[in-house]
Amino acid sequence: MEVAIVKYNAGNIRSVDYALRRLGIEAEITSDEAALRRADRVIFPGVGEAETTMRFLRSTGMDILIKSLVQPVLGICLGMQLLCRHSEEGNVDCLGIFDADVRRFVPRCHEDKVPHMGWNTLLDPKGGLFAGFTQEEYVYFVHSYYVPLNPYTSAVTDYIRPFSAALQKDNFYATQFHPEKSGSVGERILRNFLDLP
Repeated sequence: MEVAIVKYNAGNIRSVDYALRRLGIEAEITSDEAALRRADRVIFPGVGEAETTMRFLRSTGMDILIKSLVQPVLGICLGMQLLCRHSEEGNVDCLGIFDADVRRFVPRCHEDKVPHMGWNTLLDPKGGLFAGFTQEEYVYFVHSYYVPLNPYTSAVTDYIRPFSAALQKDNFYATQFHPEKSGSVGERILRNFLDLP
């Protein structure tokens, strides 16, 4: 199986690569259009800022390329947010795969810290990424922006308010949390992604 990790101006690519290596997968880290189209699976990770990253993707034509991919694609963290319609981070239009907007967490009380950082519960998981999940599991988050619940929500987490921990539409899958940093639960999610039909 050929797995490609999208190479662009956002961090966290190496930790995704290491997580795949633990599963026995040698991924190709690339921005090459032919390689991304050829891959059986594409992972679109990201740690960074939405407006700057979207400007880069548009300047290189990768925005059009990512939207046109037909194999299973997994967006992680910023990658998930960039697959949405619009982000409050930099007030920028994103790729528009998911018809949902990205909002900034607004604390409701002193105990509400932003960014949301650390382990939290994955609620009501459904769909191919979560095959075999029969109980609540914990996954690892680091983010200041969130996607509200919407028709594409495939898992929920509650922090300040319930939000989309994962999204799925057609061949596009996405997680706000970091499966590559979520231990054995994250490994199961990555394996499920690799095993999608």
